[in-house]
Amino acid sequence: MATYDASKIGILGPGRLGTAFALKFARDGKEVMIYYHDSSLCQEINSSGLNPKHLTDDLARILGDIDKVPRLSERVFATNDLEQVVMENAFIVLAVTMNKLPEMLDYLRPLLTRKRGMTCLISPIKGLASDEKTKELITPSQMIGSHLFDLAHKYELVVIGGPFFDIDMALGKPICLTVAGKKKIAKLVKEEFIDINWKELSSFYNFDMVGVEACGALKNVMANIKGVQDQLNLGNSIPGTLFARSGVEIRSLSKLLGGGFQAFYSQAGVGDLFVTLSSEASKNYRYGKYFYKSFTGNPIETDIRVHQQIDGTPEGPNTIKNVHRYLEKKNMYSPLFHCAYKIFNEAKSREEIENRIVQACQDDKRYREYIGPFSRLLYRIIPNLWYRRHKGILSRIDF
Repeated sequence: MATYDASKIGILGPGRLGTAFALKFARDGKEVMIYYHDSSLCQEINSSGLNPKHLTDDLARILGDIDKVPRLSERVFATNDLEQVVMENAFIVLAVTMNKLPEMLDYLRPLLTRKRGMTCLISPIKGLASDEKTKELITPSQMIGSHLFDLAHKYELVVIGGPFFDIDMALGKPICLTVAGKKKIAKLVKEEFIDINWKELSSFYNFDMVGVEACGALKNVMANIKGVQDQLNLGNSIPGTLFARSGVEIRSLSKLLGGGFQAFYSQAGVGDLFVTLSSEASKNYRYGKYFYKSFTGNPIETDIRVHQQIDGTPEGPNTIKNVHRYLEKKNMYSPLFHCAYKIFNEAKSREEIENRIVQACQDDKRYREYIGPFSRLLYRIIPNLWYRRHKGILSRIDF
């Protein structure tokens, strides 16, 4: 295994999560270098110890005063020199959104090619991308592998999954997250960066990177729906059905993407789903909540208004568009994901939104919760074809 200098770490992207990681790693005595293309923002971060663009306002609101917001220590240095960050750090956190990842990988590629020694890329990214031509869905690790396909000898990859919120990490609240990847490098990241102060941050290991990423991305879509649902007068029972059926659809789609069923029963699966569906700290939950409250009858117009109210980028809305393309290509029956796409992209009225949510939860063609013996046999024989179709003859067959 390659030798890494774990005394310092680079972070690409000073958004909410990047800022939270910088606060955490600096508290643990690491030297932290943050990259952002805007030199003026970097100067302000270095002079004030605060991120003027992200996280600071929410922390001030929670703590009651801007003076109580934790400052980035002198161990943290922000720069717009990407080459410096890459060349001087063996560990690099990709704290960017899924839609920004391809551009970032294009910048990283020539730098990693010239760099001496190995680099450990750490990805906490929660999103899915869709190829415009093939309509295939890929996770962040799959995209990284595709872009850096001939540089496998230059980097290793570790995926970080939930449940965690940037606010809690910034404030040093107790968090237990998921670390996925090859055992040796995942163990190193756990020991050197995650498990140093277990009262603040600890972790479990999971070998299934794709499964962890799929769960992390798909639960955001469910949080969008839950945010809407909580604005409706539907009582206290239906959220339980939404939670349970979310698991069915996430497990099935995760398997098709190359993950395993077991990932859903982990922290990154059911644990992350629970907190994302039930907490105001979730950007995706708030997106759904604000979407219904701000709904104008025009989903595109409403989406713009909602994004103006949220610090950071909720990944759910972009993910559901990519998931919808994939579902259409596969002709896959997935009532909640179909419901999400219709609500956030095609709905014309609040009444339609309510009807779609009730129908998706209550009118499922799959009337049994268990998987029958013949279905289990088909799953073992043809796992990538083992799912119910949305349209056509196969949509009416129940194994």
